[in-house]
Amino acid sequence: MDLKPAVAPDQAPVQQTPASAPTASAPTAPSLPVFDPARRTVIMGAGPAGLTAAYELMRRQLPSVTLEQDPRFVGGISRTEEHRGYRFDIGGHRFFSKSQEVEDFWTEILGDELLTRRRLSRIFYRGKYFDYPLKARNALLNMGPTETLRCLASYVWARIHPKRHPQNLEQWVTNQFGHRLFSIFFKTYTEKVWGISTKDLSADWAAQRIKGLNLAEAIKDALLPQKKPQTSDRSAVIKTLIDEFRYPRRGPGEMWERVTQRLREGGNIVALGQEVVSVRHDGRRVTALAVRDSATGQIETVAGAHFISTLPIRELIHRLEPAPPPEALAAADHLKYRDFISIAVVINRQRVFPDNWIYIHDPAVKVGRMQNFKAWSPYMTPDDSTTCLGLEYFCFEGDGLWTSTDAQLVDLARRELAQLGMCRANEVLWGVVVRQPKAYPVYDDVYKQHLGVIRRWVEATLPNLALVGRNGMHHYNNQDHSMMTALLAARNIATGSHLDPWKVNTDAEYHEEARFGDEDTSGRQMPTLAHVEK
Repeated sequence: MDLKPAVAPDQAPVQQTPASAPTASAPTAPSLPVFDPARRTVIMGAGPAGLTAAYELMRRQLPSVTLEQDPRFVGGISRTEEHRGYRFDIGGHRFFSKSQEVEDFWTEILGDELLTRRRLSRIFYRGKYFDYPLKARNALLNMGPTETLRCLASYVWARIHPKRHPQNLEQWVTNQFGHRLFSIFFKTYTEKVWGISTKDLSADWAAQRIKGLNLAEAIKDALLPQKKPQTSDRSAVIKTLIDEFRYPRRGPGEMWERVTQRLREGGNIVALGQEVVSVRHDGRRVTALAVRDSATGQIETVAGAHFISTLPIRELIHRLEPAPPPEALAAADHLKYRDFISIAVVINRQRVFPDNWIYIHDPAVKVGRMQNFKAWSPYMTPDDSTTCLGLEYFCFEGDGLWTSTDAQLVDLARRELAQLGMCRANEVLWGVVVRQPKAYPVYDDVYKQHLGVIRRWVEATLPNLALVGRNGMHHYNNQDHSMMTALLAARNIATGSHLDPWKVNTDAEYHEEARFGDEDTSGRQMPTLAHVEK
């Protein structure tokens, strides 16, 4: 297959040129081993996981072809979009990892383009800002002494009478913080994010996504702040509590745009606008992909020796040809996703709030979170007299929010900003809407069972197919964990080792303790090579 290298993701689309014809943005060598199907790895998806895998293979002098369905951007949900000179994320992406290897990767790619930013994020509830993580003085002043005492009494009761073996998020959080704090600070926001009751969300999600400390420790940290840990003690840091992080000058997409550039300069292919329509196998291994070019509609075959998928598992399973057994198809159909709409609005104010982002716990509005892109990096906003906010709405693909017109959604953002007192409605100059399907894999009470069925079948039947990344593994990975799964998969291909990407626990530093027998599944540290040996 004569793959065509796509344009650089930060440029407007232009006529694609054959891979054999060098261009200024993607120089090629006279002979490209990437076109040898007996050696190359074919990667589905150019997000952090897919591009990290390709980069690690290039480091080891192995060729790759990375196929991305989006016709313009690399980076997946970590991309940076641009409109009228304003750059904005699809959600915010801190560059902080407990893995020094991942930190070194970022430094190697961007160096001085990575800014060091102070972290400020708060909860907006009943017209007041609550520090997040909790600070005792701030919470006391905002809630008042009566409500604070009620919350503390509820917390003490929960610690004395915990729910044994919590099965859902509500039980787990109540055990950790008490029911009253759960009702104020967790229930409304969590149900906005997921669209289902907290009683129907697995306790696994709470254990992974809520900071790994209890209320008493949070109060102690607020009243008696500890010395900030040094970089060498990175593994001891609880990610929720970090007060500094790094961030690319022009947004997270800059990282993956630069990785793409380096891959192309090394003779590898990153092709945009390429939809994987089928994954062909012979019952023993994947042999090729059928790929549709979005510009021409032409379907071509891409063969390879190894394959890495970051596609949502449900889509991957249904694109296998021949189809997998009925139990694997049924398991895939039971995996659920939460979708996401980001509305970037430009406001005629130099300052709206100082935070990088805020959580909106007010049940009277639909918006769940707001990003302040100027606070992430001043280079994201070309006119300092204005502010660009990203209002985030969580939804299901096809529901009322998802099918609203862009104009209706921008108007919703304008009304809710005014309702919350952030600005006047007429101060919103304009807005742009980005819809992100399958942004979050849902951890319901049966997801693990269905994921196990799929994983066992894939590993037994298609050993040259590796699943990595957030959607590729149906794990709520942060960017650094997705990268780590990809690094391990690439090393397995390069060295024939048996490192297990599934032992990279999803955002594992949020776990408070091991939960399954004597096996340490807490993931308090990023895995070493010894830890991930199968």
